[in-house]
Order: sequence, then structure tokens, then C-alpha cells
Amino acid sequence: MSTSIVPSDQSLKMGPFAKWAPTMKLQRLLALLLLIFQGGITVTGSIVRVTGSGLGCDTWPLCHEGSLVPVAGAAPWIHQAVEFGNRMLTFVLVAAALAVFLSVLAAKRRKEIVIHSFIQGLGIIAQAVIGGITVLVDLHWYAVALHFLPSMILVFLAAVLYTRIGEPDDGTATVAFPGWIRVVAVIATIAMAVVLITGTMTTGAGVHSGDDGVGMQGRLNVDIDWMAHVHGYNMYVYLFFTLIVVFGLYRAKAAAKTQKLGFALIIFILIQAGIGIMQYRLGVPRWSIPFHIAMSAVVVAFTSLLWAQGRPRLGGQAQVTGSPAGDLKHQALSAA
Repeated sequence: MSTSIVPSDQSLKMGPFAKWAPTMKLQRLLALLLLIFQGGITVTGSIVRVTGSGLGCDTWPLCHEGSLVPVAGAAPWIHQAVEFGNRMLTFVLVAAALAVFLSVLAAKRRKEIVIHSFIQGLGIIAQAVIGGITVLVDLHWYAVALHFLPSMILVFLAAVLYTRIGEPDDGTATVAFPGWIRVVAVIATIAMAVVLITGTMTTGAGVHSGDDGVGMQGRLNVDIDWMAHVHGYNMYVYLFFTLIVVFGLYRAKAAAKTQKLGFALIIFILIQAGIGIMQYRLGVPRWSIPFHIAMSAVVVAFTSLLWAQGRPRLGGQAQVTGSPAGDLKHQALSAA
């Protein structure tokens, strides 16, 4: 008896994705691009800040009153180009999130993955609105902080999505870490959140308001030297608990991939700490800020990748699209 699946006309007319069954490899590639773009837009946002281009487009959703695009003479052309360019990158991010969402739908992936991909889209829309509010309140420090922190949450969730897409839906959810390691990992993640929050406060107390015309108006009124030390001490707390997690993984003989992620995270935290110390010693030069923001995204992403290894789905037969139904669909389309 033949076990091949012969597609019927009906099976190939089930909606707009009927003739697309993306492989798990393609889904992961799209998810990786989304993760990179989520981190990358925070870097371009920091470039807006250090070039003083935050009000290059002085309203939202338009660039200037009555115009969606920059207007000659409304602001220095370089500031308009930098700010408008950063806004346009949002559409690249939207396209990446949409591609991931459609691919997991077409592959008939499990509900967890579909929800994660949907959250990415909602988060991007919310970030665009927050960015608009930031402009409308003339880059007040708290608005800038609230614009940055959700981006880090989206980076964290994008890394989880990337990991989960690589796990077959019919695999068995398994607890990979001893319970005490999971507890310490939670503490480390909370410590990382505190580092990010105090980092935005340090920036808020600094001189880089995001626009040359704003100056120190609307800045956080605390001693920046004290704030920088609070931020730095919290980084050491985060590093301490992360070291405990990585040591625990080594003692528990965790998977080699998981241990490598842990060691890589330690290295990235140390690099980030080094950049922060260098910034403090040099008086926070403008050119250093994009590097610090980029490493923030890297550290958050690797923290998430390591966290996601704690409860993986192992085994499973759906190795083509990641979904049993998706594999059947892929086989039917191949046969057609």
C-alpha cells in the first residue's frame, strides 16, 4: 500500500497560504532577521540621539505639519534625513515581523509560536506610537526611556521566538535545568532589567538629549555621577548571578550548546561593562553610545537565548516545517 500523499484540489485551495509550506530553516532565518532588526533599530535610534536629530521631524505621524516627508528649511537637512530615515526603518521591521507571522501560519505551527510572532507585530506598532509621543513631548527623558525599554523586551521575545521555531511542535517539552538554576536565572533576568532601567536614567541625566535645540530642558534632575555608579553596581549584580547560572550549567553537565551560550553571554556582559567604564572615564563621548546600545541588545538577546534553553521541546518527527500538519502539507505540495 502506498503511503504517499496525493493532494486534492480542495487541499490546495485552503486560503492564501495553501501553496506555501515554509521549512523550519526558512522560518528560523526570518526570525533571525527579525531579531537582528529589533536590536538594530535601537542602534539607529541612538544615532538619532547622538547626532541631535531627534526633532528633525518635529511632529508625528507626519514629519512636519502638513507634510509626511522632510521639508527643505524646516530643520537642518542632516537632522531631517537621520530622523526620517529611522522612522522609515520601522517599515522594514514591520515587513520582517509580518514575514515571520505569515510563515508560521503557512507552516501550521503551534499556538505558542503564532502568539509570539503576533506579539512582535503589536509591539512594533506600540513602539511607533511611543516614538511619536516622544517627539510630541520634545524628547523628555522619561519618554525616551519608555521608548527604549520596550525595544529590549521585543528583543528578548524575538530571541525566544527564534528558539521556539527551531523546536518541532510534536516534541516533548522538557525541563533541562535543575530548579535552582531556573530560580537564579530569574533573579539574573530581573537584575538585567534593573540595569537597563538605571541605564536609561543615566542617559536621562546626561547631556545627550537627542536634539541640539533642547539642551538640558526636560532632563532627569539627579547627579549623573551618582546615577552612573548605581547603574554600574547593578551591572556587577547581574554579572554575579549570571556567573552562578553558567557555573550551575557546567556542574549539571547541561548540553554543550547551552554551556556555550552561557560562556558567550559572560563575555558579552564583560565587553558591555568595559564600554560603560570607558564611557564614564571619557565623559560619555557621542560616538560611544551606539556601541553601548548595540551591546545592550546583544546581551539581552543572549540572556533570552539562554533562558529559552531551560524548557526545550525534544524529539518530534516534524523536522521539515516543524509542524506535523505542515509536513503533510509540504509533502503534498512537493508531490504536486
